[in-house]
Amino acid sequence: MKSIKVLSALGLLAIAGAANAEVTGSMAIASSYHWRGFDLGSGTPAVSGELRYTAGGFYAAGWVSSGDTVAGTEYDLYVGYGGAVGDFNYDISYITYVYPTGQFQEVEGIGDFAEIIGKVGYGPVKVFLNYNVSGASKSDYLNGVARYAFPESDYMYYGISAAFGPFSAVLAKHDEKVWDGAKFVSATDAAPGVTGDATHLDLSYAYNANLSFTVSAILDSKLGDAEPEPKLVATYTVPFGK
Repeated sequence: MKSIKVLSALGLLAIAGAANAEVTGSMAIASSYHWRGFDLGSGTPAVSGELRYTAGGFYAAGWVSSGDTVAGTEYDLYVGYGGAVGDFNYDISYITYVYPTGQFQEVEGIGDFAEIIGKVGYGPVKVFLNYNVSGASKSDYLNGVARYAFPESDYMYYGISAAFGPFSAVLAKHDEKVWDGAKFVSATDAAPGVTGDATHLDLSYAYNANLSFTVSAILDSKLGDAEPEPKLVATYTVPFGK
């Protein structure tokens, strides 16, 4: 309920700036569902679309995807505010992840798996932090409730990004707690969790306004033999609106 109130409040703020509002969107197909250094689609193509409403610095959007191998189809709803003062820029948003057709459809409704995302930057360089504010609880683990969400307040994803012309890069790290049967503890080599506290590097090149390529590699993790190999992902995007 708290997460839904946050989503509603930020959405109302966006509507308040309707005088300068615009609606944009895109459709895309990618060679795989690439997520924070990992291939969630097991090498199969993924189709996605986004619709975004912007009013001044406020925005609200929805993103849908054919989904990943584990959770099935997905849609995300997010709202936020961003702006710039000279070369300094900032953005804060709230996003909720929903899986309407797969095995988590009963436990991953709107607000059940959510993050607060903060970004600050100077020129083309940004630092960012994703903090999980709603997810799997201790009672879920004790009662054997299967959740796709990370442990509530026990997962972060942070890093730095930079863009120069058609080239961009992201260096980022997962910080995930895992359930040891009694409490949430830091991931270890013996119990790496989902991400293994992985650090990854993505290098991207935009060939033109539609076609882009990303090479993604895990630089370090606790996943051992399960650590994925570097991956090349090609994405073709068709924007619409302004």
